[in-house]
Amino acid sequence: MATKKTSMFTLTERITISAIDTPTFATIDLGSYVDVGDRQAIQIHSVDYIFQGATAATSTLASLANGQTMVQVTDLNRGGLVFANDRALISSGVLSVDVDAGISQNTDLYPDNFGKGSDDGRFVVNDSLYITALLDQTSFTSDVNVTVRVNASIVTLSQKDFMAIAIQSTAADN
Repeated sequence: MATKKTSMFTLTERITISAIDTPTFATIDLGSYVDVGDRQAIQIHSVDYIFQGATAATSTLASLANGQTMVQVTDLNRGGLVFANDRALISSGVLSVDVDAGISQNTDLYPDNFGKGSDDGRFVVNDSLYITALLDQTSFTSDVNVTVRVNASIVTLSQKDFMAIAIQSTAADN
């Protein structure tokens, strides 16, 4: 399906969440990696989420109440969090807080992979990745910083495969 043009590399973006129940947004620009004329796409192998406090030096998160922080990466701008069946969803993660039991982290999709195997990953032909984060009813003692690390490579797709992914992405936009 795809011919790799590069080895795996990492794209990162940090998003700072300071308001409860208010979505926070960021983007990762893929414009220099995706080329429609050459059928060049990004193959996403994995997405990691790193949750930290207000500064890198004081990265410990302290919470005063139960709740969770949710983060999603999509290849279309939905304007908020999406359900797991949304075709634009690439990956999602949650930091859950239980003041009695502690803090735990979970990744729902890592990344979504509906291909033939784990080598396939997720092919993206759009020029941006969209990050949405939401702090839900948690009273952290500081802002929450989430670093999103996307492990990807550049691939060349066959014309049929590129068109199929582009059409699927366009259809998901409606």
